[in-house]
This record gives sequence, C-alpha cells and structure tokens, in this order.
Amino acid sequence: MAEHNDLGTQGENLAKAYLEEKNYKILETNWRSGRAEIDIIAMDGDCLVIVEVKTRSKEMVRKPQEAVGRKKQKLLVRAAGIYAEIINHDWEVRFDVIAITKYKHPPKIEHIVDAFYPNWTW
Repeated sequence: MAEHNDLGTQGENLAKAYLEEKNYKILETNWRSGRAEIDIIAMDGDCLVIVEVKTRSKEMVRKPQEAVGRKKQKLLVRAAGIYAEIINHDWEVRFDVIAITKYKHPPKIEHIVDAFYPNWTW
C-alpha cells in the first residue's frame, strides 16, 4: 500500500477513536457510493454526521480541511443523500471535517463541526 494511503488509514483510525471518545456512534467507515467515499458516518445524538478526514504528515501552508473543496463537498452531499435514503432518515444531517496533523507527537486533531452547508438539491 502506498505511503499516503497508510497515512490516510492511520488518520481515519485516529478520527474514529476521537469520535467514539466523544460518544459518537459510528455507523459506517469508508462507505462508497459511485465515485464518492464517506470516511466516517456517525450519529451525534439524533444528528447524522458525515465526516471527511484529512491527514497530513507535515505542516503545510494550506490546512488539511482546506482540501475539502466544492467538488468534494458535492460528492459528499450526493453520497449522504443516498445513504440517508437507504436508512430512511428523518433527522438532521451535518457535515464535519476532522483535520489531523501527524508531524508532532501526539498528533493534532482538529474537529470542524458544520464544516460546510450543502445545497440540498441532490
């Protein structure tokens, strides 16, 4: 497996553990729909939370969460809509980003709640 894939997997595992520690209920990890992949799908109380995890191994000018651009947001919203239909959801949906920088020990974890607000026309 490529080194960047290993880093991504490590980051997703850290994010999952972080969310579980905060009493989120993890429903899915690496859930796919077409070209979109949702890193983590969780429940925060009655809220369905779609989590994109961005991990970096060194400090960069651009923050990891800034890598979640409009194209990625659109893919996540579309996939979230499909997932919500599958489980017949009737509660709030939220989009979070967890940014992890691993160049320090311990890794820095930044949880951005409501990282973006989708246009709900899927």
